[in-house]
Amino acid sequence: MDFRHIIETVGQIVDFAGVAVMVIGALVSLPMALRGQVPRAMQTASTVNTPAKMSFYRLYRQLLGRSILLGLELLVAADIIRTVAVTPTFESVGVLAGIVLIRTFLSFSLELEITGRWPWQKDTQRPSEPTEAPTD
Repeated sequence: MDFRHIIETVGQIVDFAGVAVMVIGALVSLPMALRGQVPRAMQTASTVNTPAKMSFYRLYRQLLGRSILLGLELLVAADIIRTVAVTPTFESVGVLAGIVLIRTFLSFSLELEITGRWPWQKDTQRPSEPTEAPTD
């Protein structure tokens, strides 16, 4: 087994993991959304303090979006592994750049849909951490 074959196999495994994350995430998100479960990582001050629960559609969309985001990250990683390690030509790197650009745009769009803000914006919903008072 040569190096190229090993890297191709690793790339295929990471590709499979990316697709599996999306499929399993879609299947697991459905019952969670039906029960109205909001994972702790998704809870903000606005969802914790509001008496009304999120609608099924919105909750399922957020849960599914998070699964898709993680799956996309794994698919990008697989593309990078295969392109950089196996065929580092200008053409393959250009194709990789296009793929990464498209998937990055998709990731940003999904993040905006899920949270209502861009990934680089601070979460204004969470209470700010207390700062230390100056000592004299």
